[in-house]
Formats: sequence, C-alpha cells, structure tokens
Amino acid sequence: MKAMILAAGRGERMKPLTDETAKPLLSVGGKSLIQYHLENLAAIGIREIVINLAWKGALIRDALGDGGRFGVRITYSDEGDAALETGGGVFKALPLLGPGPFVVISGDVWTDYPLERLTRVPQDRDVAHFVVVPNPDFHTRGDFALADGRLVRDGEKFTYGNLGVFRPEFFEACAPGRFALAPIMFDWIDRGRVSGELYEGRWHNVGTPAQLAELDAQLRSV
Repeated sequence: MKAMILAAGRGERMKPLTDETAKPLLSVGGKSLIQYHLENLAAIGIREIVINLAWKGALIRDALGDGGRFGVRITYSDEGDAALETGGGVFKALPLLGPGPFVVISGDVWTDYPLERLTRVPQDRDVAHFVVVPNPDFHTRGDFALADGRLVRDGEKFTYGNLGVFRPEFFEACAPGRFALAPIMFDWIDRGRVSGELYEGRWHNVGTPAQLAELDAQLRSV
C-alpha cells in the first residue's frame, strides 16, 4: 500500500508563518508536522509516499529529499504555482499511487490515530473509508454521520479527520483540473459505497498560529 500526504496548500490562516515556509514544515514538539506522518507511515510498513507540492514546494523537497532518512521513498507530484485543491491534487497523483487502495492524510494534521487500521480497508464494494472525529470548535456543524460503520448524511454529524483510504475508482468520473473533494465524497456516500469510523483520540487540525503553539506546548510537556 502507498500513501499520499497533502502538502500543496497555502495555509492562509497560518499567516504570517506561512509567508516564508510551507505549512507542513512548521514544527511542533521538535519535529515538522509532515515528519510525524513520514515516521508513522514507515513504522507500519508504508514506505512509498507521494507528496503534492505547490506553495513553497521547493522548501519541502529540500527538507525531505528522497525520504531515505525517514525510512521511506518519496515521489513528488508538482502542481505548479497554484494548488489543485484536495480533489484535483489527488487525481493528478493517481498515476503515482498505483492500482490499489492508498492512504491520504493532510500534512497539517497531527494525530495519534493508529494508522495500521487503514491497511485493512476499504473492503468489498467500498471505494473509500474515512476517519471522522468529534467536531472541533472551528467546525461545530460537522460533515458526515455514521450508521453501522457506514458514512451517511443524516444523523449526528462528525468532522472528516482529513485521513482515509481511497481506491482509484473513487475518482472515476473526474477530469484533470482544480476541484474540491467534498462533492465526490457526498456522491459516493449517497451511493452507499463509503465506510467510516469515529476516532476519539488525539487529533489536531493545525490551522492557526495559536493552534500550532498550543499543540507544540502539549507535545513538549509530555
């Protein structure tokens, strides 16, 4: 199994820190956000990693290189000057990810979710499996509900944790270009082809300097 780390975004809410660096390179607990992902993926045997690039992409290349020092092999998907959004970014990288299921995780998320769970899903006819989390303060309305391990629209809603497994078939109706992931997610959910799970452990979507500082203090106090 391969994995893709989303690292192309500008990180507008993280200004001014992202004026001069790429958001996934920001440090918490003495490591960059993206380094945690690389090490955690390597620890469960996922060593083929695709990283998409746009804003300050050269800095990410320089910092991570070929991934050898983290125990992985990195291939880069360069989106040029403007990021293709999550959907367009993953679609562009499909030729690098191969024919089987692959993990996708955002470079600005920090979590202790046990990634080895994702190596066993999706199953049967499912085209994706998404991890959802309790709604954070900045997204109280949530995204999806859960019913017997399936993602659905109606019910108590949780927030997509920017972490999941996709089959290439998830993008079968897509075309190259810039597009969001959410409409495709809802389409497959309506068709009953997406499983899901709720994770109530440690999860942080590091979106602002204050959130970055808070997580850094937590990790350094352990």
